[in-house]
Amino acid sequence: MANPLFYAKIILFGEYGMIEDSQGLVVPYSFYKGTLKFSEADSDSEFEINSNKHLQKYSDFLSDLNLSDDFRLDIESFKKDISNGLFFDSNIPQGYGVGSSGALVAAIFERYSVNKHNPENISKDNLKHLKAVFGEMESYFHGKSSGMDPLICYMNLPILIENKENLDRVALPEGEHGKGAVFLIDSGQIGETGPMIQIFFEKLKNEGFRKTLKDEFIRYNNACIDAFLKKDMNPFFRNLKKLSHWAYEHFRPMIPENIFNAWKRGLDTNAYYLKLCGSGGGGYILGFTKDYDKADKMLEGFQKEVIYRF
Repeated sequence: MANPLFYAKIILFGEYGMIEDSQGLVVPYSFYKGTLKFSEADSDSEFEINSNKHLQKYSDFLSDLNLSDDFRLDIESFKKDISNGLFFDSNIPQGYGVGSSGALVAAIFERYSVNKHNPENISKDNLKHLKAVFGEMESYFHGKSSGMDPLICYMNLPILIENKENLDRVALPEGEHGKGAVFLIDSGQIGETGPMIQIFFEKLKNEGFRKTLKDEFIRYNNACIDAFLKKDMNPFFRNLKKLSHWAYEHFRPMIPENIFNAWKRGLDTNAYYLKLCGSGGGGYILGFTKDYDKADKMLEGFQKEVIYRF
């Protein structure tokens, strides 16, 4: 039986803003991946046993979901496979904002959907329906889910979210081996999505915050996406600085404490700019720079991974 791999994802732009109808740009990240497998008969791996138990609980949740016929799951086969030692073999870190639950949801859908779908042939309209189905399936993990993470993991393509109603595949500019880079910084601590989203919704009750989110954050965010996709780097970095500064002022609770000073140093020196990767609170932080060697030296002590060069 083939075991397709499902990759992690990174929200380059749109964290939190997408809740309020901003654009979003989400890309697969093949450094981390997961796949459904069966344990060997004599395996006593704690990881495999725990994963199998989690799948058992999750299958009970999926049994109660009322999915449309087009996207129905064969829960009986899923439960039978779980009893035969099915587990999710994954190196995607949990609580790091890179889609650990999204990859699992995508893998289960791919294997157990009654009607088989070819990601390459899914229409733009069906993408929207599939995203909603994935949102229901992933709500088990986060309480509320947009379905975007599993969709990216399932499609394994960059997706541009135009607004709440429209999304489509998009091509990223060809990466080059230039001095510039997009990179991840490991904050060294796990972030929990639920509490961070709760903080955001509390902030939304404030009219002043809602106004600045709409007038500033969403404008800078959408301008960054537009310039990045066109590879128009001067307006890109100009808007990115504004976006990073806005987050530093308004998303303080979401920025891990050990990142504060590094975030401010980037803004003060223009050597690099940081932004949240997902909901924040821990996990990864995204960095962007025109000169990675310089940024790398300034961020000494942090573990970093380059994900895109330009």
